[in-house]
Amino acid sequence: RFFLFFPILPEVVWLSGQFPLTQNVTVTEGGTANMTCRVEYNDQTSLQWSNPAQQTLFFGDKKALRDNRIELVRASWAELTISISDISLSDEGQYTCSLFTMPVKTTKAFLTVLGVPERPEITGFTKPAMEGDEITLICTTSGSKPAAHIRWFRNDKEVTGTKEVNATGKSFTVKSTLQLQVDQSDDGVAYTCSVEHVSLSSNPYQVTEVLEVHYAPHVEISHSAIIPQEGQYFKLECVSKGNPLPEPVLWSKDGGELPDVERMIVEGRELTITSLNKTDNGTYRCEASNYLGTSGAEYVLFVYDPNAPGQQDPDHALIGGVVAVVVFITLCLIIALGRYLARHKGTYLTHEAKGSEDAPDADTAIINAEGNHAAEEKKEYFI
Repeated sequence: RFFLFFPILPEVVWLSGQFPLTQNVTVTEGGTANMTCRVEYNDQTSLQWSNPAQQTLFFGDKKALRDNRIELVRASWAELTISISDISLSDEGQYTCSLFTMPVKTTKAFLTVLGVPERPEITGFTKPAMEGDEITLICTTSGSKPAAHIRWFRNDKEVTGTKEVNATGKSFTVKSTLQLQVDQSDDGVAYTCSVEHVSLSSNPYQVTEVLEVHYAPHVEISHSAIIPQEGQYFKLECVSKGNPLPEPVLWSKDGGELPDVERMIVEGRELTITSLNKTDNGTYRCEASNYLGTSGAEYVLFVYDPNAPGQQDPDHALIGGVVAVVVFITLCLIIALGRYLARHKGTYLTHEAKGSEDAPDADTAIINAEGNHAAEEKKEYFI
């Protein structure tokens, strides 16, 4: 019985070895796909490749379809490899390798084509926006397969948009929308749309829109000296923000024009007084405007005379005040502590001293103390 099985084994090996083997292929649109069909054992039987429409591409080394993109790479009894260049989405599908035995043996290989997304565009925003406006940013990319993924970034921080995917033939159009209410903090902010897709590896397509937001001016005054003193150089700067940038800056003193243009020099946003004196005391105001409004700020200047005996340096006065407060608090604590100690130290009286504190003289005090002591001894207790 065992002898009868031996002739069958070579036939089983022969049958399994004479079967075409293929692999699925994935390629990016525009690239080249190599389709390979192999057999482990072939008794000089021809191999054939056909496309998803069942059109023969190559029969052995003979080209059957007139398509310049399809070329023979290798043809033998054990292998048939062809290449398809400039791949498009329409090339995707199931390809068949056939081994012409009796019966014909076939195997399938699926060609997957990745649709490369187009570079994105940002639409929906018209420059400039006004502070408080609601604006919309729409990022769109087409031609991806599978559908691309869109991410938004506000400068370097990711923000979330609303995604919409629509099929267009075999590819997809993807949109992502951001809706914002802008203020002056959004002026100059960069919003970046990043398109990620398997066909792009780790190099996403990106496009950036820098916002321009117009807003009314805001003005502050900075000064060069904390304690302006006579004879010193002194400078005020009108720090203004706004878009469009508010220009020019207008300086005034006490509601009127600057009184001494020779010493009071205006250059751009700065007012410089070359040599301070008491006549410079007063309220200085700067104003800045753009088409959205006007803003102003004031600075009260008091010029100190360092040589005046009655006029103390504010720094020294401040230090003196702090020292006085510290000394006062320390004295209060010492007095309170002394009174507390005195009160608790003098309230304890011994039994011998009881009754003596009201005596007119020493002898009476002794007698009272002894009497109290004797009275204490005569107390009886009943239980």
